[in-house]
Amino acid sequence: MGTPDAAVPSLRRLLDDGHEIVAVWTQPDRPAGRGNKIHQSPVKEFAVSHNLPVIQPLKIKTEEAKGLFASQNSDAAIVVAYGRILAATFLNAPALGCINVHFSLLPEYRGAAPVNWAIVNGEKATGVTTMKIVEELDAGPILLQRRTEISESETAPELMARLAEVGAELLSETLKQIQSLEPQPQQNDQATFAPILKRADGLIDWSLDAYAIARRVRGLQPWPNAFTTFRSHRLIIWEAAPEWIEQLRFAPGQIIEARGDRLVVAAGGGTAIRFLELQAEGSRRLKARDFLNGTHINVGELLGSD
Repeated sequence: MGTPDAAVPSLRRLLDDGHEIVAVWTQPDRPAGRGNKIHQSPVKEFAVSHNLPVIQPLKIKTEEAKGLFASQNSDAAIVVAYGRILAATFLNAPALGCINVHFSLLPEYRGAAPVNWAIVNGEKATGVTTMKIVEELDAGPILLQRRTEISESETAPELMARLAEVGAELLSETLKQIQSLEPQPQQNDQATFAPILKRADGLIDWSLDAYAIARRVRGLQPWPNAFTTFRSHRLIIWEAAPEWIEQLRFAPGQIIEARGDRLVVAAGGGTAIRFLELQAEGSRRLKARDFLNGTHINVGELLGSD
């Protein structure tokens, strides 16, 4: 049971390990991109290419969906970013229960966006957890965990792709040991949360220091992205680097430098941030030099003022 790219390595590993896949459950096909063309989920595309049966219920709490799931008589349900909450009827149907591959070191970062918030919050490391699913969100007993460092330049999509491969390996180990593993209860008093991202989370607060803003640039990809306004239009920041500049005469959000390949903006705490790649509303992604070549910018102009 999974939907995005991050779930594909686990499904591939299940096949490589010789498990019989009785069904692949994924989200329904939906319109996306320019022209709102109907797109299949990455998990469905992989399943179809490997002749696996695909099930895509519009609603998962119906008696029909519950009955179909139970009738498959699976030993286990493997859940990787499926995008739906499973009711107790689902959790109790497989002989070994429902096993989740979660992209954090639980009980840290329970919720929908653990990779994004780990980067935004400046964590030095994260990891993957396999756990038995219970009705409370991401609170089930832990089976196995694996830790990995977060590099200083890693974006959320880059980290997610890496964790997806780590998760596939950890899932393989989990299933090999499933009969002997002793699930360990989580320490609920140590839980932290990673709520679903909202568009408003991407709006840059220029009173933050440059290091915090740079983490948001890396952590809020591919959506909602870190963005500001420039001349009343949305400006997405795709790559940025913090700089330490005693720039007390500049207010946070003011442009300090705009020449060559250097577009530098004042931030909080006496810091400044250099934009390396950005995207104006209605335009494509550009390196700072190309952006400056096509846009006349004055030192002292203010970002985010409207």
